[in-house]
Amino acid sequence: MATTGSGEAAEALGFEALGDPNRRQILHILSQGDKPVQEIADAMTISRPAVSRHLRLLKDAGMVTERAQGTRRIYSLQERGVEAVREYLERVWGEAGSPASTSSCRAGWAGGSTSARPAALSTTGER
Repeated sequence: MATTGSGEAAEALGFEALGDPNRRQILHILSQGDKPVQEIADAMTISRPAVSRHLRLLKDAGMVTERAQGTRRIYSLQERGVEAVREYLERVWGEAGSPASTSSCRAGWAGGSTSARPAALSTTGER
């Protein structure tokens, strides 16, 4: 799949969103169900305005969506942003991320073969 400018922007926003532990905590809280801002803030150690800023970034990254319910804003998870990150990782790793490839790589490392190790990590000191 070819990368477009908007695809690259979505990937960048997704990685930026996931790069902060508070935003990852918000995503975890929302994985338990839709919640208003105050309920999210009550579950965290940061202020409600800080939670709102993090939610705005998550919304811009396509990871959460909001809807009005009376005077409250209710937030829920949205897959669009996560899909952009997933597609990027699948493009970069392709088959290298498959369980078979990963286990064969681990087997090479566990077996002590220095040829499977990056040169900087070789125990012989040779590069």
